[in-house]
Formats: sequence, C-alpha cells, structure tokens
Amino acid sequence: MSLTKRTHLLKNLGRSIKLSKITILIGPRQIGKTTLVKEFIKNQKKVEIHFFDLEDPTDFDLLDNSKLTLEPLDGLIVIDEVQRKPELFKYLRVKADQMGKMSRILLLGSSSRDLIEQASETLAGRINYIEVPGFSIDETHNIEKLFVRGCFPLSFSAKTEEASYQWRKFYTQAYLERDLKTLGIDLPSQSLRRMLEMMVGYHGQIFNSSEIGKSLGFSHTTARKYLDILISTFLIRELKPWHESIIQRQVKQSKIYFRDSGLVNYFMAIHSKNELYRNPKLGHLWEGFALEETIKLIGAENEDLYFWALHQNGELDLLWKKADKKLGFEFKYTDHPKVTSSMEKALELINLDHLYIIYPGSKKAKLHEKISLIPLGEKL
Repeated sequence: MSLTKRTHLLKNLGRSIKLSKITILIGPRQIGKTTLVKEFIKNQKKVEIHFFDLEDPTDFDLLDNSKLTLEPLDGLIVIDEVQRKPELFKYLRVKADQMGKMSRILLLGSSSRDLIEQASETLAGRINYIEVPGFSIDETHNIEKLFVRGCFPLSFSAKTEEASYQWRKFYTQAYLERDLKTLGIDLPSQSLRRMLEMMVGYHGQIFNSSEIGKSLGFSHTTARKYLDILISTFLIRELKPWHESIIQRQVKQSKIYFRDSGLVNYFMAIHSKNELYRNPKLGHLWEGFALEETIKLIGAENEDLYFWALHQNGELDLLWKKADKKLGFEFKYTDHPKVTSSMEKALELINLDHLYIIYPGSKKAKLHEKISLIPLGEKL
C-alpha cells in the first residue's frame, strides 16, 4: 500500500501550510508521518526545504542552539520527532513572527498530550494540528486484512501474516516499551508488558484503575496516570460517559479501546486470520475494530465522542455529538442485527436524532424511522 494514495492527508497538509505559519502532524510512531511529509516535499519544487530529524544525533546537536541554526533559514523548515526537544517551542514562536510570507514551519511529533499543551501555550494563534491516522477501510478496501494486521503501514503491507506479526512484536519492543518509559511509565520491561496485556483485557470495557493498580502493585492514581500516557501516545482511545437528566442510574466511568486491532491481536498472541476467526472473543474484537474504523470514516473529533450506559438494561456503544445533533452507533458482529430494547431505550432517553447499527454484512436497510443498518466501511 503506497502512501501516495493518502491524497486526503496530502491535501489537508497543503491547506494547513498555506493558512498557518506552523503546522504540527501528530500520530503514533511508524504511522507514516515522515513518509507523508517526504511525499509532500517532492511536489514543493519552488520552496527551499530544511529537514531536521531529532533522532539523528547531528541534527539534535545542531538544534541545541536553535536561534543560530534556524534564524537564517527561509522556505519550509521541517522538524521530525519534535517532542524530543520541547524547549524549541519558545524560539519557534519568535521564528514564526519573523518569517516572510512564503516561509513555514512543519513539525512532526509522536506524543499528543505534552506536545499540544506546550505548543498551545507557546504558539497560540500560529499553529494548526493534523492527526495522522493509520490506514483505513476507505484506503485499503480490505476489511479482513486490516482487522487482522491493523492500521500501521508496515504491518498491513508485510508479505505474510507471520511477517506482519513479527513487525508488531518488533514495534512493541523497539518503540512502544522504550517510549513509554521515557514518557513516565516507570516499570521494568516485564511489568510494562504485563500492564499492556491487562489493558487489552479492558478493550471495550469500563476502565478500573484500582484493579490494574492492585494487580501490578501501584496506586489507582498511578494506574490513571499510566492510562493518560497510553492515550497521549495514540495507543488507547478513552470514551467518556454521556449523562442525561433522567431518573435511571447511569454509568459514570470511562470506557477504553485499543486503537489498533493489529496490536490487540499481537498482545493476545493471535498470529493469523484463522486464529482470529476461531477466537472466542471474535465478536468483541470486531466491535472494537469497527468502532475505530467508523470514527475514522465520519471524521469525528474525540472530544465529541462518548458512550452511554445505564446500570441496568441500556447501553450505546458510541455517541457522536455533531453540532446540535446526537447520532448513536451500535456495533454488532452478526449477519442479521435486530432492534433491541436497549437500542429503543437509547433512542428515547438520550433523544437521539438517529441510530446506526454497524455490522459485517453487505446491505443497507431501514429498521425503524430512526434506526438504520449500515455495513462497516459504508458512508452513513
């Protein structure tokens, strides 16, 4: 799968660079940010490009004196893995204000929380963010392969299923475990691995910080801190609970999902399509995969996404607060999903504008005035 097909991202990047003095691409390591930028640069024939990779010791040292290095430069300044030098942001504000009309700064980073906080404080009004997601159904047109291998380009494009599995093993050991330690997860490698495997057990479930902490020997506040780090590195998505003014008791804790199905499969030691489709948790795994792919498809921001649940007989997998509308989503791994009493409760109590049931079939259907059946990957 060639990244040249990611035309929507290239267009977004081009628009952002025209409009903003500073653009920052955020996303997990190895998701294709650098490849995307190199593809973009190929078409910038009239602009001088200055590329700094902060994983290269030479470039890292050059930017120890950022003013001396960057002040004389015009054109497009690209700084990869910018989270390794957070002190750069102060000078970048000065540089952005001094640049000519045709000069721009493009930053690439692998940790969202710290980057966004620092950049927002220092570069307010000068910066635009673009999140680079992994491959989607829309790009690959291969739901089954994406479900098994996940959305990382090198995992998806590997020659064999086992080569894909081994790439995810390498990724976990070489990048994930190393980066998480530098970001503040202070655990030996074996304990970190065990924590990630336990987190996979909460995939699509209410997160219980006390249970995680008790099992691994730290406090529930430390467990929450570690979850925040996993969210900031794009490994996990947290869905906050939605609350309505109703008499029934509603769930108040968050749900979590691993964002990449390939990593979930790796942590569960699922090597192949055959093993995945024989796994007793297949339906549960598919629902998590379908939720993430649907979020990519609709282009929703995480702050507009929720789940909803009563303590008894009432639940909605995903709620999208789209402007003044409330759209609900249920994910069902079955050929013939039916309207349930839980769905009817969600329609009534949340006052949904529409509810979509996403399933692995091939036909759209209207099951109710406000309930539609939609195949995974199809437009609403």
